[in-house]
Amino acid sequence: MKRKRRKARGLALQALYEIDSVGHTANEVIDRYIEENEALYGDTADFFRTLITQTLRSKATLDRLISEHAPDWPVDELAIIDRGILRMALWELALSENTPLKVAINEAVELAKRFGSDSAPRFVNGVLGALASHEEEIRHQLKEVG
Repeated sequence: MKRKRRKARGLALQALYEIDSVGHTANEVIDRYIEENEALYGDTADFFRTLITQTLRSKATLDRLISEHAPDWPVDELAIIDRGILRMALWELALSENTPLKVAINEAVELAKRFGSDSAPRFVNGVLGALASHEEEIRHQLKEVG
């Protein structure tokens, strides 16, 4: 299950990048990724779809939380990859009942190592570490979003 979720997170990050940079619709991108990737089936496809749709649904709240805890880095000026990693990890950290806090942060750092710049893992770890101490507050704010 761990490998399948890790693969789903990597593909979700790529899908979020496409949605954010090119402007394709979420449903179009999600459906295409599921169709084209053998790793996305059953529970893994459900996790992939949920991760993307809930991250997008909560985007404004996630961006506000990120900007509050990384004030030197305006969210709209972050690299698209870094922004996507932070949004996904923060949603998963706060609302995924199946992902422990340390796992969400570790997975985000691994994505940053794989897809981000040399400084991305440290940046992602720092921002998520600062946000982790506010986990209950974040969870409450994101549950209000839906």
